[in-house]
Amino acid sequence: MLRTPNRRKTVLSAALALSAASLALVTAPAQATAAGFHKYVALGDSYTAVGDLLQPAGGPLGCFRSSVNFPHDLAARLHVADLVDASCGGAVTADMTGPQSVIGGTNPAQFDSLTPDTDLVTVGIGGNDIGFGDIVTTCGELSLDVFGNPCQQHFTVNGTDQLVARIDALAPTIDAVIQGIHQRAPHATVVVVGYLPVLPASGGCWPSMPVAVGDVPWLHGIEQKLNTMLSTEAAANGALSVNPNGVTGRDACQWPWTRWVEPVIPAQPAAPVHPNPAGQSAVASMIASRL
Repeated sequence: MLRTPNRRKTVLSAALALSAASLALVTAPAQATAAGFHKYVALGDSYTAVGDLLQPAGGPLGCFRSSVNFPHDLAARLHVADLVDASCGGAVTADMTGPQSVIGGTNPAQFDSLTPDTDLVTVGIGGNDIGFGDIVTTCGELSLDVFGNPCQQHFTVNGTDQLVARIDALAPTIDAVIQGIHQRAPHATVVVVGYLPVLPASGGCWPSMPVAVGDVPWLHGIEQKLNTMLSTEAAANGALSVNPNGVTGRDACQWPWTRWVEPVIPAQPAAPVHPNPAGQSAVASMIASRL
């Protein structure tokens, strides 16, 4: 997820974050209908914010917020008159309740956009909390061992996968985020949105995506674990979820006209290793089908 230099090493290294068909969707206790939503607030990181970077949607430059992203698409599909897109590249869970400094200014605490009359909220967060920008940068630096799994070895300490441990440790914080939304927007339908797959289940496409062949299934599995955790915590806290783990053939290693996530060098004006406009539209469709 995109980060500015004061939040990550560089915009590019942060852009190598997670690093967003048939869907595996988790059913949550809350029930909703698509009709009648009046105020929609979108919260999240760059997987929510970006899309077509040539069509900005306002806010601080460093948020990379686009008018071609899933919040804008979803609002149009549902005929929601009042959309507040508070998402911002580089956001972490702490930025829900505190301001986020980025290039060009400060994005206010995202929860500031929630009001008692908000009736729809989407939230896509967590990838930056487990450090995917730095993780994928590290994996790229180690990928000259093309057929090995140097990154998995790097992040395995005394037999423990450190990334799995980070996901497990993040779960209570995701609980708190969802509960915080319910407190501020008590009548809202809340949808927790997972991340489109960046890599295929195996093989990869080095050097377009600079990840060693042996690390591809491991990193793919890490993203799936993150999505599963997000869906599990959504269900436990009265929210709906969209879990893209079932999406196949749309990752950054596919042809430009097929993929929903761009590789390191995008073929269109989208952020590297982030959803392109087609991917954002697909996510909007997934969310609409849950409402």
